[in-house]
Amino acid sequence: MMNIIEIDGEKAVVAYDPDIQKFRGEFIGLNGGADFYADSVTDLVAEGRKSLSFFFDLCKEKGIEPRRRFSGRFNVRLDPADHATAAMAAAAEGKSLNEWVAGAIKDAAVASQ
Repeated sequence: MMNIIEIDGEKAVVAYDPDIQKFRGEFIGLNGGADFYADSVTDLVAEGRKSLSFFFDLCKEKGIEPRRRFSGRFNVRLDPADHATAAMAAAAEGKSLNEWVAGAIKDAAVASQ
């Protein structure tokens, strides 16, 4: 299960950083870095709100779109043997490799939430 929290409608990935002994959050889906740190989850949410507010204010000031746009396309590099195995699995299900990979990614993303 992923460590994702939602703050003011924006999702952030959270991890514990043992080097500094703090929780670290990083908003995903934004055009720039908006990370935040705290000792507790309660404080992490408060710091996340501050970071997000600062980020949106800066974007507004500079006329930058704050949210990242996803095209729906990306390249995947595989070991040739894995590529061949995936192509065979897709064919066995009567799907194109693209359809098969898209389904596998969607299934894995849903399972990790």
